[in-house]
Amino acid sequence: MAVGAVPTKGNLIAYKKSLTLARTGYELLDKKRNILVREMMTLIDRASEIQDKIDITYSKAYLALQKANIAMGFIDDIAKSVPEENSLRLSYRSVMGVEIPIVTIDKDQQPEICYGLQMTSPALDEAYACFREVKTLTADLAEVENSVYRLADSIKKTQKRANALKNIMIPRFEQGVKFISEALDEKDREEFSRLKVIKAQKEKKSKKEE
Repeated sequence: MAVGAVPTKGNLIAYKKSLTLARTGYELLDKKRNILVREMMTLIDRASEIQDKIDITYSKAYLALQKANIAMGFIDDIAKSVPEENSLRLSYRSVMGVEIPIVTIDKDQQPEICYGLQMTSPALDEAYACFREVKTLTADLAEVENSVYRLADSIKKTQKRANALKNIMIPRFEQGVKFISEALDEKDREEFSRLKVIKAQKEKKSKKEE
């Protein structure tokens, strides 16, 4: 029995409307969850690819740096000439209401070479290029991993709301519709029986008068 459900036609209409809205809400949440899951799985695959590239590029970078140290000695002074990083830019895009970060690097803030070439070796140039690539890849990975985290959190919340509709609200409204419908049907049957008895009594009384 639906608690507080008074068996009236007005309440029946209200319960049917609420049931329709709950079912529509569940369908929309289910679609949203599926879209978010597909987006997240795509990003997870991308994160794996970026991580592989980072590992390979780091290996090349450190190998080139070792060669540069062997050829030139320790290059602390050259390292200090590399400017502080201030080229990262952050914006957002929306996926089904979820704000997904977009990390970009301002190319205008990125000088190709920030040290003199006359007293350096090709190994240093290679190391510098590899570390620049690692920086770009790391920014991409940060974007993807943060996006995955946000999507996973939204999927969890969406799943929770969908489950609440499916397992609690929809059954409650279905029970309310069933209870009120059965109560109204029973009331109609009682009214029909009452009218039938009244009609029979009138017919019986009419015959006696004749």
